[in-house]
Amino acid sequence: MITGRGRAPCHHGEVLQGVFLDGRGLPRRGLVTLPMSAPVTRAVFTPVPGAPAHRIEVLPAGRAKAARAASLAVAECARRSGLPPRGGRLRLSGGVPVGLGMGSSTSDVIAAVRAVAAGFSVELPPRVVARLAVRAERAADPTMLGDRPVLFAQREGRVLEDLGPALPPTVVVGCLTGDGRPVNTLGLTGKGFPGEDVAAFERLRALLRRAVAEADAALLGLVGSESAHLNQRILPKAELGVLDRAALRCGGVGVQVAHSGNVAGVLFDASAPDLGDRLRHCARDLRDNGVRVTRIFRTPSGATEREHGRAHLRDDRQTGPGGPRRRTRLPAV
Repeated sequence: MITGRGRAPCHHGEVLQGVFLDGRGLPRRGLVTLPMSAPVTRAVFTPVPGAPAHRIEVLPAGRAKAARAASLAVAECARRSGLPPRGGRLRLSGGVPVGLGMGSSTSDVIAAVRAVAAGFSVELPPRVVARLAVRAERAADPTMLGDRPVLFAQREGRVLEDLGPALPPTVVVGCLTGDGRPVNTLGLTGKGFPGEDVAAFERLRALLRRAVAEADAALLGLVGSESAHLNQRILPKAELGVLDRAALRCGGVGVQVAHSGNVAGVLFDASAPDLGDRLRHCARDLRDNGVRVTRIFRTPSGATEREHGRAHLRDDRQTGPGGPRRRTRLPAV
């Protein structure tokens, strides 16, 4: 075994989250995240001779989910490689603050799994990474699949639908609600939507599928806004009206929120005229109404197989091809 390195992206909350029907017509919890090119979590796994597989020392201390994921990955990689399982030291860096709804724990977990796999010289398929991530943290985001938008059953680690190559070209004015207070994601477990909401979420799913197929940012904004308002029953955000009004006044196409955190954004069509003026107006509008603006970024172009593995994990439908999107660097929160 050798020292292994891995990395994994975070995200900016969700475009859509709720209850959807799988290929057998059964209701499943699912989500579609809003991907970001950066920041990323980096992990370094250094094997320790003689250390049992379950003994993972993690730095910074307290990243129990990442340590658990590393231990699970050691067992999986040892089985695949024929090498003896071995514990070691796991060092994490980068990423985003915990509890904002940006996938910090999943990013830690995926980076840890990839670092262990690199130490064993094993390439784990995204389906396996997803399975290990769910085992390590009970529910996981689909960031092991790269930037490609998928409807992901976060508690099962499987794709309900591959929506297409990339979200419509969109620029996001990111901000924080609730004064940026961390949210205990597990504290939301058990809260859900009534059965009649499945039809509403299936309608939004169809609209999002069309938005991706037609590269329609306005439809994406509609889906994000409706999903954000449906989520008010689960995790209400007092500032949602401020975001709605900023989008309307500044020529945005809608809003999106983290459904289990306090990050949010106002969405703009990347091809809109006078885009720079609209973005500056929006940022000023939000600040004037007491909402902290954190970043302005463009949605990325799609899955990078070299870094994230192939994204073809679908269980149901897949839509047609789309064009490339330009990546941009992001400041930290």
